Amino acid sequence: MSSPSTTAEVTGADTVGRWPLLLLLASGLVWLVLSGVLALIASIQLHSPAFLADCESLTHGRVTSLAETTFIYGWAANTGLGVALWVLGRLGGAPLRALNWAVVGTLFWNAGISLGLVGIATGDATSFALLEMPRYVQPLLVAAYVAIGVSGILAWSGRRTDGTFASQWYAVAALFLFPWLLIAAQTMLLWSPVRGVLQAVVNGWYVQGAFSLWLAPLALAGVYYVVPKATGRTLPSYEFASLSFWTLLFVGSLTGGRHLIGGPVPAWIPTLANAACTMLLFHYAVVALNLRGAFSGGSTALRFISFGLVAYLLGAVLDAVTAFRGVALVTQFTSFATAQQQLALYGGISMFLFGSLYFAVPRLTGRAWASAALLRGHLALASFGVVLLVVTLAAAGWTQGQDLNHAATSFADIAAHTRPWLLGVTAAQGILLLGNLLLLVNFAISVSSVCCSAPAENSFRQPSTMEAHAS
Repeated sequence: MSSPSTTAEVTGADTVGRWPLLLLLASGLVWLVLSGVLALIASIQLHSPAFLADCESLTHGRVTSLAETTFIYGWAANTGLGVALWVLGRLGGAPLRALNWAVVGTLFWNAGISLGLVGIATGDATSFALLEMPRYVQPLLVAAYVAIGVSGILAWSGRRTDGTFASQWYAVAALFLFPWLLIAAQTMLLWSPVRGVLQAVVNGWYVQGAFSLWLAPLALAGVYYVVPKATGRTLPSYEFASLSFWTLLFVGSLTGGRHLIGGPVPAWIPTLANAACTMLLFHYAVVALNLRGAFSGGSTALRFISFGLVAYLLGAVLDAVTAFRGVALVTQFTSFATAQQQLALYGGISMFLFGSLYFAVPRLTGRAWASAALLRGHLALASFGVVLLVVTLAAAGWTQGQDLNHAATSFADIAAHTRPWLLGVTAAQGILLLGNLLLLVNFAISVSSVCCSAPAENSFRQPSTMEAHAS
């Protein structure tokens, strides 16, 4: 009988990169739980303003920034990078190299986030969305990200096969584009700031670019690898995958102007964003055609991915619809925009990452997840929590928008009308936090068992030849 390290399921890339990659994934899960606690506090403060009002570091504005920062840069970045490096190592045909750089980069990345959170909590935050951490932290994040990405770039440049796969394209794009995006935004907003309304334009470009050029590629790198591997079938519309990839890269960041509809900016900026949202639907359509096999699978990874695919597509449609001025008149500057953000980030990106994580961890550890019950519990709580969160936020936002367009409606009336929906938001955040705690416990037990005993020989069924070599 072959050893786990030589089977098609657990490869040399898994065993060599096991602990550096698990460090990235573990860091992401810890930040995910912390962001859930902070998001729960922020949601309570929306309908009960006196909650923690005497704690200066936990006022609503600071807690919201803390929750957003830990979710994006803590959870999504660490987990996305771990999945991307794992995919590049497997498809590169050789174990990952320069893993010491990845470990050092991971430590400094998370140290930078911690320092940034302290800065936000003590009132040293910036005023720019997704760039709230103090500017002295930003260069450290760039250097740490580059250090983590070295292993991925070496795996890409030293790959032993001539052909490449969509999962590799997305992973390499994320590794290259985010440092450029972050440096450009830092320069124009923090170090040599542009003037006036250009700051809002640049910040909108960065926010949308962080999603389209960084988080989405990291998530898609994992699911483009997992779906054909888990289903044993090749992707049905793979010939269009390259067009979808380049559409996302060239058009995705242009949609940032949709947040500036009605603002003091040249009219062509939101108009261009409107057109870009429509053009970007091609990318989403191709992703749906390629990954629709996730709906036919019965594994937990595929269930998370299928949920994420629905949310990813629905988020694209809502972005296109709300980019029209008539709709934005009601939804802009309300909780509806937050609902769209949560649908994209939690329903789309996070569910994709959950699916990739559930597929990757058993192959990194050489054994199945410790508890199937915790796994099923997380799936149920995460799915229900995301639906409840998005629906209640959207209802609250639509109610706000309708009321704000009537000058006779007082602020007290608006608060009273939205309070029932905001209570639902708090319930949803609590459900999501509980689900994420189940995942963290399951992950900790699964990884700790590897330290205590050798990996099991029969953790996986032997895949077919096609499945073993599918992208």
